[in-house]
Amino acid sequence: MNREARARYALDDVEDFETSQRGKIADLPGGKILLEDGRVSYDTTAVSFLDDDEAENPDTVDPSLWRQSKIIHKAGLYQVVERIYQFRNADIANLTVVDGDDGLIVIDCGASVEFARAGMSLFREHVVDKPVVAVIYTHTHVDHYGGVKGVVDEADVASGKVPIIAPGTIASFDRYAIGENVVAGNAMSRRAGYAFGSLLDPDPKQFVSSGIGSGTADGATISYISPTDPITQTGQSRSISGLTFEFLYAPDTEAPEEMHIWIPELKALTCAENANHSLHNIQTLRGARTRDARNFARYLDETLVRWGDEVEVHYGPHTWPVWGNAEVVDFLESQRDTYKYIHDQALRLANKGYTPLEAAEVVELPEVLRRRWFNRGYHGTLHHDVRAVFTKELGMWDGDPVSLHPHPPVDTATRYVAAFGRDAILAEGRRAVEAGDYRWAAQILHHLVFADPGDEEAKGLQADAYEQMGYQAEGPQWRGVFLTAARELREGVVSAKFATASPDTVAGMPIDILFDYAAVHVIGEKAAQVDVRFDVEFTDQDETWTVWVANGVLNARPGASDAVPLTVRAPKVLAAAVLLQPAVAGRLAAAGKVTLDGDASALDTYASVLDEFDPNFAIVTP
Repeated sequence: MNREARARYALDDVEDFETSQRGKIADLPGGKILLEDGRVSYDTTAVSFLDDDEAENPDTVDPSLWRQSKIIHKAGLYQVVERIYQFRNADIANLTVVDGDDGLIVIDCGASVEFARAGMSLFREHVVDKPVVAVIYTHTHVDHYGGVKGVVDEADVASGKVPIIAPGTIASFDRYAIGENVVAGNAMSRRAGYAFGSLLDPDPKQFVSSGIGSGTADGATISYISPTDPITQTGQSRSISGLTFEFLYAPDTEAPEEMHIWIPELKALTCAENANHSLHNIQTLRGARTRDARNFARYLDETLVRWGDEVEVHYGPHTWPVWGNAEVVDFLESQRDTYKYIHDQALRLANKGYTPLEAAEVVELPEVLRRRWFNRGYHGTLHHDVRAVFTKELGMWDGDPVSLHPHPPVDTATRYVAAFGRDAILAEGRRAVEAGDYRWAAQILHHLVFADPGDEEAKGLQADAYEQMGYQAEGPQWRGVFLTAARELREGVVSAKFATASPDTVAGMPIDILFDYAAVHVIGEKAAQVDVRFDVEFTDQDETWTVWVANGVLNARPGASDAVPLTVRAPKVLAAAVLLQPAVAGRLAAAGKVTLDGDASALDTYASVLDEFDPNFAIVTP
């Protein structure tokens, strides 16, 4: 399969190997980023097998993915053009620093405080030591704001000394940035562990890269500071430290809130994650709101109309820049047409009666688009992006009555085994593996595993199928999913290394999102048997909310109630602790940190209806 794949790729086009290293100033010292206690958070040397330029492409990695992984492996500080620098390839995202007249403007901060600090230290050592005078978030994803406290002091933001500029209203940015990563954060983190390969070991048979970045950190600190300066319409601009930053507001694209940035003095453009050296996700495998492929194309075209005649460089929050007017225009036009092709062809086939899976099996990018490396599927893939257009435009049902009310997986599996017999299914699975028909092998063996998760023979055989599917996958997220599935079938669940719901994100939640987060912990059938009410006074927010659990749900609304038996008074971060873990309330009250005014037993009743989330829930077994 991988030998045949070579014919699909433009492997004679090696320009990216040179351009990705253009402007390199310094390597990441020791190739490692450390936590405060000295433990290694990120280690580029763990994938040193990518360093050997003469090494042959191993059979266990798709040739296109092997090429991309080698290109994005070399971590360090790079100069993009005069006054623009990037710290790249030591995280899944980049940190961009613009050198203003009297201060630094940081555009996106990477996923962690440790990464951001390492990047700023390297910049100040090799370029110039100036204070940060502004931070810009291009959009609402954690790998672009998580490092903010490694860039700027929160007190300087609070005082107004350093603005944080971001797309959308402040409330909207907070809602999407935090809501996405917290309310469904446990499920998202578990799925991300599969998709981003963080549960795999660095090895040509396991993890090689994340496709749009070198990888994710282990044990890193995710921080958050709310924006202070919102961009809500195209054409708004800010003059910062002698430079002009003009914004194109691009909501409902790669993120719910996103924007492109033009610096006319430098003829420099970023389209955030709407243009990368990779096809992007229309629907992420980790789980997030489905995106609008048509909007990707629409805003990229608007960008070309506004600045296409002048632009000389495009730099992104992932991968490496594109230099030269003709080259940038070509890049943006090709990416624009790729997203529009996916959108239009998916809906053409939908209108002909195809289901999402049927359409995904036949849609192929035209050669003029698919032979361009930056349109290959290193983050999204063509297959799942086509299916995502159906989801966005037509919803969760594929239109086939058989899929409208199927039996759940365990029941289906049990019925299959009862109908056809365990030995017959196992034999068919083994035949499929030996024939190289791995998709069918994984599918048929799934019934045996879900009917009897203790069937080690079936699990081992399904793991063999998933492993080969991983070796054949061009998309690193597909590779991560399949290889992690194989590992967990053989070894059991691998403990999570990364969680999006950090203390900073929980503390930064808008109050209504905090109650939404509490509400998804409520066990509906238990909550249907109680009627409990209390007020929460946020002493540092000058707000009081009434909370009640009845009819199986938690509701909350602003304003105090005269009829509640208890009022909890606490600063927001401690009120959040009480709402999510009410058992701590007594201890916090005894320490004088929280006031419980009234009948504290209301919290006992409340606690009795709350669920706990296991960050290591089963995926490949029931």
